Amino acid sequence: MPSSESPSSYSAKKRPAGANVSHTGVAPEKKYLKIIGWIATSLSILMYVSYIAQIIDNLHGHKGNFLQPLIACINCSFWVVYGFLQTPKDKPIIFANLPGIFLGAITCITSF
Repeated sequence: MPSSESPSSYSAKKRPAGANVSHTGVAPEKKYLKIIGWIATSLSILMYVSYIAQIIDNLHGHKGNFLQPLIACINCSFWVVYGFLQTPKDKPIIFANLPGIFLGAITCITSF
């Protein structure tokens, strides 16, 4: 190895073309980030679906606090706008927060 090259640049030159790309054409790091994003999306949706129990309680006269679902609705609205403004659109962010807008708003409204 010539002394002017760092070990990392030398090893990068020895890799075959496409070595950092999986069979799907996506870099492995990006693939894992995408998987983590969709797992987080699923967990977020489950979190907001849990508002359904509070909505049912609210409708049966067992009113809950309105503030937390109101703030969740506002927060999710900003995240959805953020996801739509990304290039390309950040689908996990959008899908994770859409239920929070609607279920947070319904929970807030039914708590009065």
